[in-house]
Amino acid sequence: MSEAEKKATPEYTEEELAQMGPVKRWIKTHPNIWEFILFNILSNVSTIARFVVTWIGTAIFVTGMGLTTPFHFLIFNYDEQGNGLGGFLTFLCAEVIAQVVNFFVQMKWVFKSDSSFKDAAWKYAILAVIIVVVNLVLPGYVTGLCQGWGMGAGLAGTVASVVNTLLAVIVSYPLLKFWIMPKNNK
Repeated sequence: MSEAEKKATPEYTEEELAQMGPVKRWIKTHPNIWEFILFNILSNVSTIARFVVTWIGTAIFVTGMGLTTPFHFLIFNYDEQGNGLGGFLTFLCAEVIAQVVNFFVQMKWVFKSDSSFKDAAWKYAILAVIIVVVNLVLPGYVTGLCQGWGMGAGLAGTVASVVNTLLAVIVSYPLLKFWIMPKNNK
């Protein structure tokens, strides 16, 4: 075992590590890498929620109700190619649901934070507002671009959701780990 591995796992003796299976031993000797992997895997819970709500919202607001009237407000730009008001409502609902799901998944399963709910919730709310605003601004442009390339509304919405998800991971992981949900914060 290298010196770095010994420092990363001071609570385990070499004998205990030797008795572990290779996967468990790797997890115990690389806790930060494992946490990032877990963050990405379990972020898919909120990603799945985001996609499902995007598909349902597109079916209801765009296809079913025909709410494709262009919607422009402050920084939000949802023209007809961006599915208009229906696109905005779809992404608003998808982002709110995804952020609520993600808060609980990350706090309880990934970071196993001992921060109080009250302390973490207001910080996460700030992060969520930033993510939601960015994720509401971006899809109007991405969806419009994708539809301009000939994609249908459903596929264009899916591409916009993928872009939103990647951006959210890049921004949220360090903020969640070090500011919102740190361990040993009591």
